This record gives sequence, C-alpha cells and structure tokens, in this order.
Amino acid sequence: MDRRISGQTTCNSGEKLSNGDSNLDISISDAVRDKLRLMRDRIEEGDPASKVTDDATLQRFLYARELNVEKACEMFAKYRKWRQTCVPLGYIPETMVCNEVKQNFVYMQGFDKMGRPIMVLLLARHIACESSIEDFRRFVVYAFDKMSASATRGQTKFSIIADFDDWAYKNVNLRGTIAAVQTLQDFYPERLGKVYLIHRPYIFWAAWKIVSPFIDKVTRQKIVFTDDKRVKETLLKDIDENQLPEIYGGKLPLVTIQDSVVPNWPPVTSSQE
Repeated sequence: MDRRISGQTTCNSGEKLSNGDSNLDISISDAVRDKLRLMRDRIEEGDPASKVTDDATLQRFLYARELNVEKACEMFAKYRKWRQTCVPLGYIPETMVCNEVKQNFVYMQGFDKMGRPIMVLLLARHIACESSIEDFRRFVVYAFDKMSASATRGQTKFSIIADFDDWAYKNVNLRGTIAAVQTLQDFYPERLGKVYLIHRPYIFWAAWKIVSPFIDKVTRQKIVFTDDKRVKETLLKDIDENQLPEIYGGKLPLVTIQDSVVPNWPPVTSSQE
C-alpha cells in the first residue's frame, strides 16, 4: 500500500528555474553570495542551458569544494555531463530498475529532527548476483533522486540507516557499494546527512577494508558505527520516536521506496537537463 511521505512541502530533486537572486539563502554571508553569483556567471557562460539550475544546487557544489569557485564549476560541469548522459530523462523510471525494486531492500519514510528524510537499507535482502553493476548504478541514482525529492523545504540532505542484520556472503556487493559511494560523492555533494551502520556482522570488516579507501574524509565524518546494544538509543538522539521505523522501536511501519509517495515525483524535466 502506498504511504505518503509526511512533512512539509518538498523540493524537486532536479534543477529548478532560478529567478535571479530570489532563491538565494538569506542566511549566507555576502562573501558566499558573491562567490555564488560568480559561479553562476561562469557556468552560464559555458553552458547557457544551466540557467534552469537553482541557487541551492549551486550552493551545494560550492560548499563541497570549500568555496573554491573554479573547483566548484568544474565539479558542476562534470555533474551536468553525467546527468545528460546517464539520466537523459531527468530521473530513473522504476521500469528501468525492476531487478532491484523487486528485492524490497530499500525503504523510506519519516524525517529526523533536522528535517532530513530517512532511508532504511535491509541489506540481507539484496542478492548481489541478481543484477548487473549497470543496473545497480541506475538503482542508486533512482534512490538518491527520490530521497532528495522528499526533503522538506530548506533541507537538502537525507540520512541512511544501513542494517546488516543477517548479512552474508551472498549479499556482499563490493563493486556496487563502491559505485554507490563514488556516485554520492561525485554527483550528490552535500546530500548526505548521516549514515548509521547497524547490526554489523564479522564479515562486514573484511568488506570495509576494501570499500573504505574509496570514502573521502567528509563522508567518513558522517558515518556512525552503532553499538548493537544501543541501536534505539543512538537513533533516538537524531530521530523522534514517531518518525523512527517500528523495527527499531519507533512507530512508523516500513514502506518500500517504490511505494513511498513523494510530491512532485516523478519530477518535471522538460527543461531541466
């Protein structure tokens, strides 16, 4: 059964029409505002079609490159080229990720105390051999886009609960995990709030040794290795009980990502990409 994501009016996951400075964050400093204007000027000079990109999106890239306009422009240009090549429709339809969707291992509902939507991964339900790396990459984009679209107004990040309970060798997907990490870091800057790694089995650490070198410093700082005896306690520090999934002692039932109803999804893409 479909379950609508609760919360405030949400923002589209893609790029929105910008109207001059009208959607600039009023809380940013004049110095950041000036750099954002300079970044927009440079981007639009090289890619006039990027005028549809909203300031919040550019701001994420600018922060991801520590306010270095040149590096932020370079990162954004790579992002635009990637979206146009790999996501030509502006989003990934569920018909293109059937193999992953049917495994029912990704869920989304509820928000943390900062208004970030929550994704739950029941990783023991994911069978790595049942999909190709290309299919898995598409599913990652589908999931990240839909999570981004469900963020409340003024919030651009999402949080993840990665549950390794009953995780076994058949579930290990090193190539897929590395691809997900690289996609997040290269094309979804400043999107991740926190990721809680819970119920980690012994074999997790063997996989971690292989995957961890691909995780940058900024992303590492957002990873929470949760004590198995304090899962609910740890999650409740950031998530109210009425927004926490039932399986962790909260009040919300799990809803698969494909059954979660998000306003403005699929996004309108006629002029975005």
